[in-house]
Amino acid sequence: MSATSRTDSATPARAAPAGVPSLDVDPFSNEFFEDPHAIHDTLREAGPLVWLDKWGVYGVARYAEVHAVLNDPLTFCSSRGVGLSDFAKEKPWRPQSIILEADPPAHTRTRTVLAQVLSPTAMKGVRDHFTAMAAAKVDELLARGSFDAVADLAEAYPLSVFPDAMGLKQEGRENLLPYASLVFNSFGPPNQLRQEAIERSAPHQAYVAAQCQRENLAPGGFGACVHARADAGDITAEEAPLLVRSLLSAGLDTTVNGIGAAIYCLARFPDQLARLRSDPTLARNAFEEAIRYESPVQTFFRTTTREVELAGHRIGEGEKVLMFLGAANRDPRRWENPDSYDVTRRTSGHVGFGSGIHMCVGQLLARVEGEVMLAAIARKVATIAITGPVKRRYNNTLRGLESLPITISPA
Repeated sequence: MSATSRTDSATPARAAPAGVPSLDVDPFSNEFFEDPHAIHDTLREAGPLVWLDKWGVYGVARYAEVHAVLNDPLTFCSSRGVGLSDFAKEKPWRPQSIILEADPPAHTRTRTVLAQVLSPTAMKGVRDHFTAMAAAKVDELLARGSFDAVADLAEAYPLSVFPDAMGLKQEGRENLLPYASLVFNSFGPPNQLRQEAIERSAPHQAYVAAQCQRENLAPGGFGACVHARADAGDITAEEAPLLVRSLLSAGLDTTVNGIGAAIYCLARFPDQLARLRSDPTLARNAFEEAIRYESPVQTFFRTTTREVELAGHRIGEGEKVLMFLGAANRDPRRWENPDSYDVTRRTSGHVGFGSGIHMCVGQLLARVEGEVMLAAIARKVATIAITGPVKRRYNNTLRGLESLPITISPA
């Protein structure tokens, strides 16, 4: 496979382990970003465990193995980095996340705090406002008729509710999406995407670091609630800004790409839009199915903490294992008609938000925002038509669109 974004000097010269299928596939190339599905088929059919020659790492693309790795954090750790970089061998590009890049018992303590801050009760507290803002956004877009579903809807709606819920100041919010994109590009190899993102990152990092401080967060927001947990002794004062940072990077990108994926699906499959319109209570499920179908988060790494047997093969300690979440979410061994978007599908078990102790910390926020937006569309929109070229946004970890020109008509 060609790798238009690769850095040749980063290519490791490591032979495939005996007996493990070896593939010349680069999951961080533009070719892969454009259309990963045929490559996912190749990865799944090659075997339950494969070797990726390009980066000298193991890969798992079938649902059973991806799920198993995600749910064994003691063997497949996150503290050595959830990207290609191994923090036992190289310094992280930023201070390590105490949620995403942490293992139990440290992870258990900090995750408990975020679970309290972003509890179902907290979601109930913002739901009415999120619902009203979604309805207003759809009314605004119906009045326009034609617009870009990425910039004007998938990005604009979360940016109209999430920063306020966090308690952020108005100034500088334009840094939020570039910062999230930077974080997820950094999980890839030292290719052009990663290098350029880090080179451009200084203003975004400075903005986010400042917003994580207590004095810059409005009372009552999720950010202030995190700092309140430091007052209660659940975390330290030094840990509180790092937890707020985790929310700022994880609470927006999943939602933007998830809503974008859902609109893209409903535009391509009008029968599913009709089904959703006939039963708006399917809105939550339609969003979950879009997460499964498009998998906005495509890949994550883990590192082995000991020698382990996986899919009949022995893997040594300190090996990177790349999990293909998008491939698992369309594995025919797990899903019936996996390449169909079906708003009535039982989506329970998809790994679009991960699985196990490291499931996406922003998932509850994403689910509320996705559900209320699709419910508003179900009630108010009769048709969605794609009216121009669809452009994909390249990112080492995230799958999303740069542009989706559409026209909608009122119900």
